[in-house]
Amino acid sequence: MAHLAVRRPLAGLAVFAAAVAATAVIGSLSAVSSAAEYEQLRTPSWAPPSWLFGPVWTTLYAMIAVSGWLFWKRYGARRELVLFAVQLVLNAAWTPLFFAAGRYGLALVDIIALLVSIIALIVLFGREHRPAALLLVPYLAWVCFATALNASIVSLN
Repeated sequence: MAHLAVRRPLAGLAVFAAAVAATAVIGSLSAVSSAAEYEQLRTPSWAPPSWLFGPVWTTLYAMIAVSGWLFWKRYGARRELVLFAVQLVLNAAWTPLFFAAGRYGLALVDIIALLVSIIALIVLFGREHRPAALLLVPYLAWVCFATALNASIVSLN
């Protein structure tokens, strides 16, 4: 795959964009009525309005895709990208758990695992490719916030 990275970097970007888009689509398909559900939940006073999640996640997903692509472009298929895939799976699982299944506690377990995987990915990417790691920092910050929100919703509901 490293050879492809040198010869076809834009094809690689398309693959990372497609993987991240698949994560987003899984979430959106399982959360068709998420805005209405979110409004019905008891949330803390610091909870953001439901309209904010779409623009934030769109921006974060673009940064996640570019981060993975930059790492791959420099190093090819390496074990760090397995963790990249794991965090995408954990990310994709959260919305169906939280909204479609209404399993707020299980979603909290998932998002904590996601948080740990993002931290590990930033550390691993940071050892080899600082820009790829830095692109994940806003994602980490948002998932920290989302974890606190999820925990608060578990306790309030």
